Amino acid sequence: MASMEENFPRGGIQKKPAEGKTPKPKSERDNLFDLPNTSVIQYKTYLLIPLLSVTCQDTHSVLFFLLSQALCEGMLLLGCIKEVSDYELAISLPNGLSGFVPVTQISDAYSNLLSKQVAQGEVLEELNSLPDLFSPGTLVRCIVTSIEKSDDGRRSIKLSIDPKQVNKGLNSTALAAGMLLSGSVLSVEDHGYLIDIGVPGTHAFLPHQKAKNYIKAAKKGQNLNCLIVEVKSEGRVVCLSIDRSEVAASIATERHNWALSNLLPGLVVKARVQKVAPLGMKLTFLSYFTGIVDFMHMDPEKSMSYSPDQVVRRACVLSVHPTSRAVRLTLLPPFLHAGGAPRQLPGQRMGAVLEEATVKAFYKQFGAIFELDDGTLAFARVSHLSKTRKSFKPGAFKEGCKHKCRIIDYSLMDEMCIVSLKNQIIEARFLQYQDIHTGDVVQGKVLSLKPIGMQVKVADGIRGLVPSLHLSDVILKQPEKKFNIGDELKCRVLECNPGGKKLILTLKKSLIQSKLPVLTNYEDAKPGLITHGFVVCAREFGCIVKFYNDVKGLVPKNELGSEPISCPDKVFYEGQVLKVMVLKCEPQQERLLLSFRLSSTSGPEDKQKCTPKEKKEMKYHIGEIVDVKILKKKDNGLEVSILEDEDNVVAWIPILHLSDFVATSKLLWHCLQEGDVLPRVMYLSDKGEHIILSRKSAVISAVQEEQVVRSFSEIQPGMLLTGYVRNVMPFGVFVEFPFGVTGLAPKVSMSDKFVTDTKDHFVVGQTVIAKVMSIDEEKQRVLLNLKVSECSSGDSAAESFGLLNQYFKELKEIRDLVRRESSICELVPGKRVHLVVQDVREDGSALFSGSSFTGLTVTATRYHLGGEGYLLKALVLHVDALTSEVFVSLREELLKQRPQRVKNSQHSVVVQHITEHFAIASLPETGQLAAVPIACHLNDTFRFDSEKLRVGQTIFATLKAVKENKHGVLLAVQGPAKKNVFVRVRNESETALEEMLPAVKHSLSPGDVVTGTVKSVKPTHVTVAIDDKLTGSIHASRILDEVPIGSFPTSTLKAGQKVTARVIGGRDVNTHRWENMDMYNMLKHWLEVEVAPDIRGRVPHLLLSLNTKVLKHPEKSFRSGQAISATVTGTDATETSLCLSLTGIQSLEQDTISVGMVTKVTPHVGLTIALPGGKAGKVSLFHLNDTYTENPLGNFKVGKIVRCYILSNENGKIQLSLRQSRLNPKITSKVEDIEITSIKDVKKGQLVRGYVKSITPSGVFFGLSTSLLGRILFQNVSPYFVQKHSLYEKYLPEGKLLTAKVLRVNRKEKRIELSLLPEDTGMPSVLPESLGLPQYGAEEEKREADDEKKREDPKICKGSLDIPKSCFLSPPVLLFQLKKRTKKEKELEKQKKEKELCKVEAALMDPSRQPQSADDFDRLVLGSPNSSILWLQYMAFHLQATEIEKARAVAERALKTISFREEQEKLNVWVALLNLENMYGTEETLMKVFERAVQYNEPLKVFQHLCDIYASSEKYKQAEELYHTMLKRFRQEKSVWLKYASFLLKQGQAEATHRLLERALKALPTKEHVDVISRFAQLEFHSGDTEHAKALFESTLSSYPKRTDIWSIYMDIMIKHGTQKEVRDIFERVIHLSLAPKKMKFFFKRYLDYEKKFGTAESVLAVKRAALEYVETKSSLADT
Repeated sequence: MASMEENFPRGGIQKKPAEGKTPKPKSERDNLFDLPNTSVIQYKTYLLIPLLSVTCQDTHSVLFFLLSQALCEGMLLLGCIKEVSDYELAISLPNGLSGFVPVTQISDAYSNLLSKQVAQGEVLEELNSLPDLFSPGTLVRCIVTSIEKSDDGRRSIKLSIDPKQVNKGLNSTALAAGMLLSGSVLSVEDHGYLIDIGVPGTHAFLPHQKAKNYIKAAKKGQNLNCLIVEVKSEGRVVCLSIDRSEVAASIATERHNWALSNLLPGLVVKARVQKVAPLGMKLTFLSYFTGIVDFMHMDPEKSMSYSPDQVVRRACVLSVHPTSRAVRLTLLPPFLHAGGAPRQLPGQRMGAVLEEATVKAFYKQFGAIFELDDGTLAFARVSHLSKTRKSFKPGAFKEGCKHKCRIIDYSLMDEMCIVSLKNQIIEARFLQYQDIHTGDVVQGKVLSLKPIGMQVKVADGIRGLVPSLHLSDVILKQPEKKFNIGDELKCRVLECNPGGKKLILTLKKSLIQSKLPVLTNYEDAKPGLITHGFVVCAREFGCIVKFYNDVKGLVPKNELGSEPISCPDKVFYEGQVLKVMVLKCEPQQERLLLSFRLSSTSGPEDKQKCTPKEKKEMKYHIGEIVDVKILKKKDNGLEVSILEDEDNVVAWIPILHLSDFVATSKLLWHCLQEGDVLPRVMYLSDKGEHIILSRKSAVISAVQEEQVVRSFSEIQPGMLLTGYVRNVMPFGVFVEFPFGVTGLAPKVSMSDKFVTDTKDHFVVGQTVIAKVMSIDEEKQRVLLNLKVSECSSGDSAAESFGLLNQYFKELKEIRDLVRRESSICELVPGKRVHLVVQDVREDGSALFSGSSFTGLTVTATRYHLGGEGYLLKALVLHVDALTSEVFVSLREELLKQRPQRVKNSQHSVVVQHITEHFAIASLPETGQLAAVPIACHLNDTFRFDSEKLRVGQTIFATLKAVKENKHGVLLAVQGPAKKNVFVRVRNESETALEEMLPAVKHSLSPGDVVTGTVKSVKPTHVTVAIDDKLTGSIHASRILDEVPIGSFPTSTLKAGQKVTARVIGGRDVNTHRWENMDMYNMLKHWLEVEVAPDIRGRVPHLLLSLNTKVLKHPEKSFRSGQAISATVTGTDATETSLCLSLTGIQSLEQDTISVGMVTKVTPHVGLTIALPGGKAGKVSLFHLNDTYTENPLGNFKVGKIVRCYILSNENGKIQLSLRQSRLNPKITSKVEDIEITSIKDVKKGQLVRGYVKSITPSGVFFGLSTSLLGRILFQNVSPYFVQKHSLYEKYLPEGKLLTAKVLRVNRKEKRIELSLLPEDTGMPSVLPESLGLPQYGAEEEKREADDEKKREDPKICKGSLDIPKSCFLSPPVLLFQLKKRTKKEKELEKQKKEKELCKVEAALMDPSRQPQSADDFDRLVLGSPNSSILWLQYMAFHLQATEIEKARAVAERALKTISFREEQEKLNVWVALLNLENMYGTEETLMKVFERAVQYNEPLKVFQHLCDIYASSEKYKQAEELYHTMLKRFRQEKSVWLKYASFLLKQGQAEATHRLLERALKALPTKEHVDVISRFAQLEFHSGDTEHAKALFESTLSSYPKRTDIWSIYMDIMIKHGTQKEVRDIFERVIHLSLAPKKMKFFFKRYLDYEKKFGTAESVLAVKRAALEYVETKSSLADT
């Protein structure tokens, strides 16, 4: 209790109460740190909680927390007005906090005036604004009304200064003269003011003479700091004074009857120091009150000189807590006189970056105090000392260390700067509104869209508004379609008012990108200044143009343009940005006269400044034809100089302006070189640095024929204009025409076909013909139509022939211009050439070479290959000069041309080759080649796959030029009406239905938001009914923003559900079916997926998963509509779908593991396995298993999925292994047949197993491994003599598994000799005895061996094709006359067999014999069915042989067999099964077993065992998740908390363990707390922080000193881990406790034993003396 009293002092005089007396009620009521009236145990537990997070030495820091940690509703605070706005007061609070007082929380009188003004709807004269009533720097008393947290974690503190709220603790009887309190002016009377002090039943009056020196005329609602001068009628009437001298001299004393219930902030009191700590001081004041002064409110000049019992003359009350009544005080000088004002920070210091700030003090939990360069103090919170908590290093903030920081705020109540050390704040461009200047270009983030405009966040605490007028260069009707919340934007500051925190921005690109001067005030508007402004009003008298900072001027009607404008409101629109010139300015009257005519009124100075370049530009006019010389080639165009010009004007030709055709433009750019001359180029426009020229023949013709518009006023609906694409946007195409007029072709008007992506139809720079649909004169907008049906003349044949003719004309010009590529120029379609085959590609095409094709690639597709031989004849189909590629054909019908005159008639032609703009077709009758245009119009740029021509397709064409041109082809156009031979399949066609069915009319367009009802839900899409006739489809990929892997997006919607969607496209067909578009459909050996409605992909079977179980039944894991995550590995051969992988990119490197599928089983050889990526590998018989079997290939069928180990990958040949020892090296199971990789692995006398390879006259060849064979001589095959070798072939077939003994190894010649004899191998003879064959005799064997040596011929081995080198050759087997066995020999053999049988039976009867087979284990478990040990050994036996399924089956048998009464035995099996699934199964199988185990056993035990399994297998993440589940399910179980704590400490997570203890104490019953703390401390000693463990023990024992069990544990642990001094200190403390004699005897005895073991004779004597003193003391007490 002593420790408790020290940390939590009671109020009142520090005296011990006499025995039997209870403290006075008043003392209890006034206790600053009073706790709820709970039991002693709860109270002690409460005291323990703070000690769990700090060591004993830091316990004093618990008391001195900052105000931010104790802030709550109802707290009374002293604040200082920081800023005043029309609707709120910004208040500075202690400890760097800030709050705000809304205009409705000033006073009742002021609120009544506000309500009256709102009701009347007119301004009241008596209602003053807040800036008139309050000024910054004034101290006010306030009360916290609410604390709200924003999304970013910041707190918004709402305050009130209403006297009724602040003084609600006062009543009329408590009022006394000399009291200081807050009041507000209620009304103005003749002799003074009625003041509202918020005390019910009390009227307060302020006489004029007590107020005249302070205020001339008090205003209604004004807040005053009042001193009570006189109290009348028992507090019903009080007289006040606001005289500064009287208020400043006032000090609160005991006679004022202040109590904790009504103590007000702002009171100045006398105090006495009770305790001094590093984080502050504890004071007593008003006799029995206690308060805290934190380190931020100590007087900096005296902070080191305070000592206990020192008298503090003055201290000011800062805050009073509403529940605990904790009082905080300040000793800062400005607050020690009531009515004083704190010092202000100079304006230039705010936001200043200080290179070196010196650390004065560092407080780990709160922050650091710095001394700045001018000697002032600053405070930085912990969160501002580093970028993140992890990067925070306390060691860098020792006293005297220097850091770079930035002043981010100033706390008036602390008289300290608030600084930050974060780099992003130090380097921030803007910190406050004062940092932003008008005209600045800033980055912002969209916060919200409102009718008045868009709110943008510029920086933390800085927000701006973009008015609706400034969202774009044109007025946006639906800005939400262009802007999304969170978008990053570049804005320009139009207006900035730091005082009112007002920031107006613009998003008009013309203003943001303007390089002209920024006009921010009238003084800068000098005559002749040219700048950008925006029109805010257009009337008959002219236009009003506005600039920055609300500067505006008038453009009179006569200055609107070079020509008179009768109706300015029709020419100019609100928000339009224009260049203006200042004509006249009167700054005093704020008048500004402007002009739109920039050139006509320019003075002589401006003319002098005109550069020579500007003069040059004026020499040429749009449409003028010039010749140019190429100066420089760049990636995007040509830099040229205009010839015949004395000034050599430099101009620019973009690539796509070289021709009307995209392909021709690129070809011409490729062929041209610097210095070449280009004739007939047209002057197009002047933009930026260069003159823009164009060589587009269609544009040149339009200008020369005057089929152009020179200004917006000339445009009329229905006009056909030739132009070029300026920009391609998702919503449409912008088309620019000569003379600078621009129009928009919306997406719906771009093509007669459905437009999915605008970029598929047009490219920037492409020539188009547009039809004007409508014009908006006010906004100067033009809407265009690019549909071929609208823009064509109707004669498609003539138009398409014109395009083809123009294309070949330009191609001829290119050939005439470029003569360097002579080899290409000589090659024309139709020319016959001789070629040599070079290579054949995978797609069937062939590459050729020839003498005239140097540097060219000659290709023939598979369709065009014919003929055989080395030298082949071919026909040139097309020459692509851009890629230097020549396409040829070897087809006989083309080579056998029969030239004859053909008529201009329709022909059936066969497509032979397709280019970007035309197709090469052949006439079947003559074999001649004709060029057929693909497009029928300049705008005809897109066609569906079914509409595209294909090689080999027969089409109808009409010949237009019957003579072959210089390019070797006839010219033709596609015939009308007749259908092509190839018809597209239904699921690829969108146009078939469009021709047959009427279109559904609707007004929807892309971007519209619609609401509909879900009609049907399919795996890959959802059909939505928008109205009775109109339906829409939502693809699965467009339902959720973030699709969880494995989820089914369409399952989130149900039929009948209302949904809101955005239109992203559409079809004018109401019967278009989406049902056939399954997202996931198993086809053959791949998984078909959809990335989007128009993007498909395939995942090959082997790339679906690395888990063989998934690959065996992929239909179970992948269902239609399921979301997956895949890696793109490429495209398929047709390039129409993606090739994907769910397992990443497979490398197939050596010593890696992959999955494969058996594709071929070769008897006696092995397997062929298909691998990911289309590769194949081989597995030999010796790598199928770790144990050879009689039928090794019996378990393998074609199509089986296996895991395989890559042994080698050389020269495209991959060798694999299926051995478990390779696939699972961690498994320590015995490998029965080890791998034999070379002859070095074979030793003499070794027993080996292998397969019979072949039988030859020289012996039996025996396979030991893939590359190693051994030979077995016939005399070593069997003890019997065999005359016919066919008998060997019968009993030793190829592939038979045998065991052999190594007789000899010749490593030099790589030969191995083996034996199959029973006496060598211990196995029965390969030839059965029942055959009655004679045995070899010793003499015959010797003779045969001698013959072997004589006849052995090495040449035979070398010359033999069937026998490998690693074999021995034996001579032909000689025939011997063998003796028959006698009767006695047969009897002896029979007795020998009986003895062997007896040995086997005796071995089986031996109880100490270990089981060797499954049968042995079955016999054992039959005898002891309830023994879990036997069942576990049985499981282990199968696991050693890697037979996982058999081990599972044994476990299931055990669970069924063991009696239900044997709970522990069953639990052992369950645990073993969990271990098995954890090691060999999947997470899914493990969870299934775990769920079953929880059902059949005590859940807690199963949970704990699984946690141990996870921890032992290093699956820490799963273990932690399981522990979290246990804490929720078994929160009352002490063992769970302790087990989790042990786990965390083993992981080194000491901090997490500390937090866990706090959670445990909240969850567990109170009676368990001491034991839990003790156990946690023990764990800390063994695995964690010993200092923290000591602190836990000390805090526990200070609260429970009589718990001898805790003392004993503490002693035991300290004896093991502590020093002798620490142990003796503990013993000394214990023997001085007041315990029962029996317990004291126990501790004395332990102390004595310790000293006898570790101490000296003197220390032993000292213990005995202490024991004697204790006994004597007890005896004397007993006597008394």
